[in-house]
Amino acid sequence: MEVETRSPNQLKDNRTVITEFILLGFGNRPELQILLFLVFLVIYIVTMSGNILIIAVIVADQHLHTPMYFFLWNLSCLETCYTSTILPRLLVSLLTGDRTISVSGCFAQFYCFGYLATTECYLLAAMSYDRYLAICNPLRYAALMNGRLCLQLAAGSWISGFLICVIMMCFMSQLTFCGPSEIDHFFCDFSPMRKLSCSGTSMITLVSLILASLVSPCPFLLTVTSYICIIAAILRIPSTTGRQNAFSTCSSHLIVVAVFYGTLMTVYLLPKTNTLKALNKVFSVFYTVLTPMLNPLIYSLRNKEVKEALCKAVKAKHPLSLAS
Repeated sequence: MEVETRSPNQLKDNRTVITEFILLGFGNRPELQILLFLVFLVIYIVTMSGNILIIAVIVADQHLHTPMYFFLWNLSCLETCYTSTILPRLLVSLLTGDRTISVSGCFAQFYCFGYLATTECYLLAAMSYDRYLAICNPLRYAALMNGRLCLQLAAGSWISGFLICVIMMCFMSQLTFCGPSEIDHFFCDFSPMRKLSCSGTSMITLVSLILASLVSPCPFLLTVTSYICIIAAILRIPSTTGRQNAFSTCSSHLIVVAVFYGTLMTVYLLPKTNTLKALNKVFSVFYTVLTPMLNPLIYSLRNKEVKEALCKAVKAKHPLSLAS
């Protein structure tokens, strides 16, 4: 009796299970590949250098061991990992033209990206709450925002991102992909991957909507509420100098929040029309690539304490050259 055998890479309905995706990225403009490679390479170098520099300065200077800089240290660590999840793979594809990525590699990139993006949403909310206490309750700030609460808020942000993405990956791992294999994006994101699945996606779509309501709207509303209270408190300050000083302490964070959430919501909440679909990659560049680069630039160039700590560190390393 003849026994029928099936390849492990085949489904019951004889559709072949694909093992690789093709990230189309910006491949529709081959004449721009080298230019894009150089642009993204500079962005990656600036992002990594800036965030690592902020991490080193905060760790080295005792005067920066405060709640605000503790959260900034966490944000810089997050951005260092965040940008390294996407840009190295993009740079390789732009330089070599190899746009393939294994299914398991795509899952790994999606998990790391989702974990870090979710953590950033909660971390930005924690930073806004810290600024709210500093401006609206200055006399009680030191007692309220103590070391224990700082650790709880930071740890809660990292753990929340981890748990939400683990749940998502448990459902994502059940998907089967059997073609087509082209992802019209420069990294592995949920919607493009879901569209390529040849298994049922109704359950994972429902789960993603539930988790998305926890990932973005909740911390966003907390952040907005904090800043409404902050702005109201600042406007009640009688002196112009006092209002300017208060605005300067939170304006940099507000810029980061506006850029991050503005582009994030544009990509994920607006309807997927053909026009917006073409712009999605551009908007995605803002919250995945440009925001991690802007964070150290905004916080270091606009922050007097960070600049002073950096100058002290340089003087300690090169006292003779500066003296001359």
